[in-house]
Amino acid sequence: MASPMCREIVASGRRAAAAAWGRTMSTASWWSHVEPAAKDPILGVTEAFLADPSPDKVNVGVGAYRDDNGKPVVLNCVREAERRIAGNLNMEYLPMGGSIKMIEEALKLAYGDDSELIKDKRIASVQALSGTGACRLFADFQRRFLPDSQIYIPLPTWANHHNIWRDAHVPQRTFHYYHPETKGLDFAAMMDDIKNAPNGSFFLLHACAHNPTGVDPTEEQWREISYQFKVKNHFPFFDMAYQGFATGDPERDAKAIRIFLEDGHMIGCAQSFAKNMGLYGQRVGCLSILCENEIQAVAVKSQLQQIARPMYSNPPIHGALVVSIILSDPQLKSLWLEEVKGMADRIIGMRTALRENIEKLGSNMSWEHITNQIGMFCYSGLTPEQVDRLTSDFHIYLTRNGRISMAGVTTGNVGYLANAIHQVTQ
Repeated sequence: MASPMCREIVASGRRAAAAAWGRTMSTASWWSHVEPAAKDPILGVTEAFLADPSPDKVNVGVGAYRDDNGKPVVLNCVREAERRIAGNLNMEYLPMGGSIKMIEEALKLAYGDDSELIKDKRIASVQALSGTGACRLFADFQRRFLPDSQIYIPLPTWANHHNIWRDAHVPQRTFHYYHPETKGLDFAAMMDDIKNAPNGSFFLLHACAHNPTGVDPTEEQWREISYQFKVKNHFPFFDMAYQGFATGDPERDAKAIRIFLEDGHMIGCAQSFAKNMGLYGQRVGCLSILCENEIQAVAVKSQLQQIARPMYSNPPIHGALVVSIILSDPQLKSLWLEEVKGMADRIIGMRTALRENIEKLGSNMSWEHITNQIGMFCYSGLTPEQVDRLTSDFHIYLTRNGRISMAGVTTGNVGYLANAIHQVTQ
């Protein structure tokens, strides 16, 4: 017969095991209802590309610049800015609103070097986590201070726009933008939607190089859009992810914003330095909201900072230093303008080469849209089934909506890509 001490040891062990089992079961039940999230369509393309052993594989799905050898690029102006930063500055927190110097330079880029709006301190602005973070801050600001409002988003748009305003709990509507048959702007339907939207509606507009279509309104069309916004008292929120990267000229790429400012609109603007400076992983952006006066701007900025506080508290410092050094130094800014024009020109050149190569193969379709569109992306008009054939038969990877990243097109693969497109569209 076991001693009392032995019985107590056994009982203690059983209690410990039962407690551990109970904890395990309880913990497991907390997350048992969680299903795997759907894969991001763009990141999924990259994963499939990397897993493909074919030596002929081509990735035209990635939304990041590549040189003519298909390699990532660090701009020389960025390397010089980082050389100046190294060892010279501490790593203390930035204010909640971010780098004041970076914000000053970003505003001059968007609103103009001699903007009276900047001089009058009418712009509430904060550093943001690239363009995505700027959009999210604005969406939360919209929800908090105009809870009954909604946002009109172009059809199509960058897929993450829908996620941003959805998670900020702002109701969404869409407005016509792209015309599938012409592969251009559906201007008449767009204007009808603007006219028919309730007065005082929020609209998301791409300032330049519309993602994913590469289709932008002309200057005259922008003026008509601005006029109709004035009639309807709509609020324009510009997402400007490609300033300088679209045409090679930052002033030209900001033309839509300048038109709306000339017409006296209150605007919001999300800026990103991912594409035009190659600072993708640094997540450098700026959110600005034009206000009636300096007092209102101070109030709005304070609220934007309060929204940012529980999200990430303070924005990162390194990329902000890179941007502020480049834009505030005349020599480095001149070098940046030269380099960003070089990137834009390479993409424009690849558009011409892709169109010419397809046409030389005797295609009976029109490919003018390749050169009519602008920016990193070409909305090719390929169907999902044709895209699937490009991948299965030719090891060419892109999103199923037919969006081609022109940054992934090089002199080495443009002929192969053109032939593949010709084959699947016959």
